[in-house]
Amino acid sequence: MQDRALRMPDAAEIAAITARHFADTSLRPADLLFVFGTRIEEDLRAETAGRLWQQGYFRHAIVSGGITPGADASECTLIKAAMVRRGVPAERILEEHQALNTGENVVFSLPVIEAVLGLANIRSVICLGNSWTARRYAMTLQRHWPEVEKMLLTVDGFGVPRHLWHTHPEFRRRVLSEWDKIESYKARGFIAEWP
Repeated sequence: MQDRALRMPDAAEIAAITARHFADTSLRPADLLFVFGTRIEEDLRAETAGRLWQQGYFRHAIVSGGITPGADASECTLIKAAMVRRGVPAERILEEHQALNTGENVVFSLPVIEAVLGLANIRSVICLGNSWTARRYAMTLQRHWPEVEKMLLTVDGFGVPRHLWHTHPEFRRRVLSEWDKIESYKARGFIAEWP
């Protein structure tokens, strides 16, 4: 059986994915930046977080991500250190070191946020993650924390404009793999519709 993520989508699917999956929002200053862990492009994520901090887009951040196979340090440890090198004060960054997937990022981070800041004190969150995972970050947050306003900013290092995602083989593979999860994850209650 062929891996569906290796397919070349037709024009209708490309248009649907481009319109619905890539859900970056306009940004305004938020109470919290939620940095979802990654095994790749940690520096790009940290650089973006540093730029957002310098521009006044968040007051606190949480970085969530555990130790992945073959790694010596958690995604949180690596990304937080890179954010601090880019000017984000260490004391403004909450840490979650256990999560190994997007659902765990949210479920394991909420008690940390509650203990340090209080969930009721957070009215708005900017989700920062990979472009190919796109709206699933905010959809996962929507499932577990519907009350908070969610904004989304995604990054990638593929070097092609977002609307040409389908022309880069690895970008296309990652996007299609994520796109194919959305309906199943909604049906299983892992994520909720957003926006």
